[in-house]
Amino acid sequence: MRNTSNSKIRVSLSFLLAFSLLGVNPVAATPQQPAPKRHSRTKPKQKPVPQPATLVGAGDIADCGELGGAEITAKLIESIPGTVFAAGDLAYEHGSAREFADCYGKTWGRFKDRTRPALGNHEYGSWKAAPYFAYWGQAAGPVDAGYYSYDLGAWHIIVLNTNCSEPRLGGCFPGSPQEHWLRQDLAAHPAACTLAYGHYALFSSGIFSRHALHPELRPLWQALYEAHAELILAGHEHSYERFAPQDPLGNPDPANGIREIVVGTGGGSHTPLGSAIANSELRNTNTFGVLKLTLGASSYSWEFIPEPGESFRDSGSAICHPRAAGPVEKKPAKP
Repeated sequence: MRNTSNSKIRVSLSFLLAFSLLGVNPVAATPQQPAPKRHSRTKPKQKPVPQPATLVGAGDIADCGELGGAEITAKLIESIPGTVFAAGDLAYEHGSAREFADCYGKTWGRFKDRTRPALGNHEYGSWKAAPYFAYWGQAAGPVDAGYYSYDLGAWHIIVLNTNCSEPRLGGCFPGSPQEHWLRQDLAAHPAACTLAYGHYALFSSGIFSRHALHPELRPLWQALYEAHAELILAGHEHSYERFAPQDPLGNPDPANGIREIVVGTGGGSHTPLGSAIANSELRNTNTFGVLKLTLGASSYSWEFIPEPGESFRDSGSAICHPRAAGPVEKKPAKP
């Protein structure tokens, strides 16, 4: 009888030798024992950080009786890319269709496609501010309301209609249509940083308090304050004034306060200021210019750029409030 066991062993060794010469591992290649798979560790994709955005502009712009100032500030904006804010009183004297076409249109109108406007009191010099809404179309926000919001980089921007006495607006008191919309808009846009602008200012050192101070805006400030807003921009006083961060009652609040900058320097004219009120940090009454804001992911910087030949400047930077800390304690709103 032949020794079959020895024969099988020799055959197996022959096959192993042949496979080894060919560089093949027969054990790994068998279907019963598949080669182990290598698991690659891929890092989760991170959301891209928004690039810094530029917002530049002013209020109180094109005076049809003297367009020189508006022409000067328009040339400044020509060299600054970014979104343009126009903080009310855009076409003097009555915001008429002719004034928008012949005065604003020939100066700042060159940037119409990148401008986000706000209503001033002179726009209501024409019936229901109809020429303003006709000129801007959808960019003006809803007709008879004029308030709206948009996103710019990592920031949420709110445009207010500060003409609270206009009957169709419905006031600015707590529970008014605009105050209710503002609170809903803030809740729906929990952005890291928030900025608002309109025409009238809550705080100003204008020489006539009735013209300079607008306490009817306090409920809107209150909503913005509770939502950790960073900045409020305004015009109306034809001057420049920067305030330290403060609460809606005018108390200094470095931790949670809103910085207000009045920049009514768009070219209409110059008007004097009275004695500095509380928290006023810097003022100027004789320089046309524009305010340039650089809006980062969690910070901002500002720079006032004057007309050529003028030396007044202002600049600075700040970090946004931490939104994760929850809403700021509510302050009682004055009537």
